[in-house]
Parts: sequence; C-alpha cells; structure tokens
Amino acid sequence: MSVTELTLEQTQQMMLYVSQKMQESKDLLSHADQVIGDGDHGIGMARGFESVEEKLSHSSYLNCGELFKSVGMTLLSTIGGAAGAVFGSLFMGMGKGLSDAQVINETNLSVALQAGLELIQKRGGAKVGDKTMIDALSPAVDAASDGKDLSMGEFLDKISLAAEEGKEKTKDMVSKIGKSKTQGERSLGFPDPGAISVTLIFKFMHEYVRSIQ
Repeated sequence: MSVTELTLEQTQQMMLYVSQKMQESKDLLSHADQVIGDGDHGIGMARGFESVEEKLSHSSYLNCGELFKSVGMTLLSTIGGAAGAVFGSLFMGMGKGLSDAQVINETNLSVALQAGLELIQKRGGAKVGDKTMIDALSPAVDAASDGKDLSMGEFLDKISLAAEEGKEKTKDMVSKIGKSKTQGERSLGFPDPGAISVTLIFKFMHEYVRSIQ
C-alpha cells in the first residue's frame, strides 16, 4: 500500500534514519570537499547529524514543525561555520513552514521546503548558479511544488531526482561564494559538497519511506 502521509512518529523515525545515514556519508563528503574546499564538510555534517540522532532519540515533540525546528537548531549549533548556518536554516525554515502539523504530506512538505529555501537565501544570499547547496535545493523545491496526487514515496523520489540533477550541474560551475570561491576555475569539474549533502538528505528520506510501504 502506498504511503500518502507520515505520522509524527514516522517523521521522527525518518529523521533518525537520515541522521544515521549522513554520519555514514562522512568520508564521501570529506573527499568531495577536499578537491574544492578545506575537506571538513563531511566531518561537520557527521558531527551535526550525530547530535541530531542523540537529540531525537531522547526527545518527544508535539508536532512536525517543532521536530524540524529542533533538527535545525541542533545542526546550527553543532556543525559550525557556513554549513551549520545553511543546513540549520533549511530545517528551521521547514519547521516554520510545517507549523503545528501532526503529519507530513506532499502539500505541507512542499510548503516547508519553500520556507527552508527562503530562510537560507535570506540569511546567506546565495542564488542558483553560485555553486552551493542552493543549486540542488532550488530544483527540489520546484519539483515539490509541481508534485500533485503522488504517494510520499513518489513525491520524495521526484524531489531526490531534481536535487541530483541540480547537484550534477554544479560540476560545470565556478564557485562564487564561500571557502571554495578561492579555488576559482579549479572548482570546475567537481560537484559542490553542500549540494551533495542536500541530495543525500532527500535520498535517505526516500529510502525510509520506501522501507515502510
């Protein structure tokens, strides 16, 4: 049977799964950052999601908005640097978009992702083409707003594919913002580490939903 929405408990379990898988992705992300940055992206993301796992394992929430805000605040305070700010803002914005929702579905998750994108851009100023996580997130948000009458599995698959396509496009971009900006033309040919992280987050969300269908 296709899952059309996730309960609050399932949403918490999904984020626990994402947290565990992001920790397992530390070496992949660190390697991606070594070629165009300072190589610490994987370490920071793993540290942040380890803290999220710890937080979610010992907390209960009244609604999905509160849960995602908690994820965002934890990432903001534990990843550090620009990555902490943008990924913290993503989930804090999503939490604000979800408000007091008791379930997540394609409609409110689309709203939440849009709110997350807007908060990141408000705080950081990055735009599509700057070779950042925005290049994967923005297409995913567009795909989410266009997803109607889909199961959660189909919806998250659509978002994941859009993020993946956006991430691949960053290979043809020169970094215009952040630490990798100093690499200039040397950043050509390599995907942005933040865009890879966005792609992985959506991929792992999709994997969880697929596992409960």
